[in-house]
Amino acid sequence: MKLGLHVPNFTWPGGAASLGSDLARIARTADDVGFERMSVMDHVFQMVRLGGPAKEMMESTTTLGFLAGKTTRIRLLALVHGVVYREPGLLAKSLTTLDVLSGGRAILGIGAAWYEEEALGLGLDFPPLKERFERLEEALKICLQMWGDSDAPFDGRHYQLARTLNLPKAVSSPHPPILIGGSGEKKTLRLVARYAQACNLFPGDDLQHKLDVLREHCENEGRDYDEIEKTVLFNFDTGVDGEHCGEMVDRLGKFAEMGFSVAHGSVVGVSEISPLERIGDLVVPQVDAL
Repeated sequence: MKLGLHVPNFTWPGGAASLGSDLARIARTADDVGFERMSVMDHVFQMVRLGGPAKEMMESTTTLGFLAGKTTRIRLLALVHGVVYREPGLLAKSLTTLDVLSGGRAILGIGAAWYEEEALGLGLDFPPLKERFERLEEALKICLQMWGDSDAPFDGRHYQLARTLNLPKAVSSPHPPILIGGSGEKKTLRLVARYAQACNLFPGDDLQHKLDVLREHCENEGRDYDEIEKTVLFNFDTGVDGEHCGEMVDRLGKFAEMGFSVAHGSVVGVSEISPLERIGDLVVPQVDAL
């Protein structure tokens, strides 16, 4: 079982003046103690459940580039890019740049987007859900084409690219892995089976059922179910002195038994650093073998 650190909240005691140094310290510690990947949200307004638009939020691609320069090992992604926030050609170029400059550590996390308030607030495109899923599938095709050997045009319903040139090529082979966020059974998991290397599911769902649906989509698509990485959102709370770590290991073990190989989520008190260190000492060694 691999662990991923998600940083959804940038409202820390030092405020904006120390946000960069605080985030760098978090990233370096996560890199050092054994987290396998690190993510930020692709939002421009903070979500309501984390305080709403009046709270701090960092733009994701800039932040990932910053994190690449502060770490050496940990893999980097947005959880997840909203497909309608950037033209797919630019998104593919951005992810390729991150992959090259980080030495092959980029993952493309992508989804159909959902936060209408932020899109309207900053004038971002936000078509109806059906169209967003159509755009998501076209964007996946564009990214794969730009990560391939062809620079031919792409003529889709929503996107037209005259030349899909993308140099330098990504370092990751055959391309940066694609993770599609969400657990929708008719569209999202079908797109995972067709295009992605990983899914990301929510622990409140009937996880076994979702995995069964994914398996069925894989059978229909002629895809090997076992080659898709199964990731699950997981909030890490070590307790004041690490008293919850044993319970966390037990819960992670149950996810591993279901077939999940990555638990990815936020850490309570992350800006204090010590919770990350406790996870490195008390959790990572226990779950490495799961």
